[in-house]
Amino acid sequence: MRFQILGSSSSGNCALLETDDTCILIDAGFSGRKLKTLLRAAGRSVDDLHGVFITHEHGDHATGVKGLSQQRPDLPFFANYDTAQAVQRPLKRDVRWVLFETHKQFKFRDLEITSCLIPHDAYEPVAYTFATGGHDLFNPYRKLAWITDLGHTTDHVRELAADADVLVLESNHDPDLLANDPFRPYSVKARISGQHGHLSNEAAASFLQSFHRPRWRHLYLAHLSKDCNEPDRVDHSIRGAGCRCAHTVVDPTAPAQEPLDLLAL
Repeated sequence: MRFQILGSSSSGNCALLETDDTCILIDAGFSGRKLKTLLRAAGRSVDDLHGVFITHEHGDHATGVKGLSQQRPDLPFFANYDTAQAVQRPLKRDVRWVLFETHKQFKFRDLEITSCLIPHDAYEPVAYTFATGGHDLFNPYRKLAWITDLGHTTDHVRELAADADVLVLESNHDPDLLANDPFRPYSVKARISGQHGHLSNEAAASFLQSFHRPRWRHLYLAHLSKDCNEPDRVDHSIRGAGCRCAHTVVDPTAPAQEPLDLLAL
């Protein structure tokens, strides 16, 4: 399994996940042109993709569906029914949707995919796990969990994260920076910090701290707010909660519009 975050912030989210047989995107939160550039920087092209998995309909996760589907009309986009309907509604051309039932595991090529409903202000937002391998010593079992855009964690989210080798977890905002932001009205601040908004640094740290001996080998803190968070504050919250242990914290910045280094498992 090879994994690379192409961009992660409130401005846009997208990651590249590859196995020996499969190449997919998780979310497509940039324009088709920008995604093409990001893929090129990662040594890939739109033609290399076998599918795109959408978590929910918000623009910073799905705005690239239009451009990608125009470049590749045959490219399948995976989503649950409500998310597919919400993304498709404003588009003039039909997208090739592959619908799945949330919480029901399914296979795509050599990947096993599981989704679970997460608390966010969208129609039916999900977190994902992607697993592959385990058939022999030369192809060990590997699992990645992608968990962003949630106002609080749930038992289902915990189950999803528990046995992942790679955990991508939202650490969206610092509560003090959000509360004192002069540009956001109170209603927006309440939405972000609410039960169906986004995880704060402290909430992410508390979630991580609740695991006794996690399996994670790599941890990404993602979807950082450009205005209401800072990498140092993320790092301070995570380390202050004692999240050092046997997993590796890999660059808590997850920069907004430039790919991180490739992670090979």
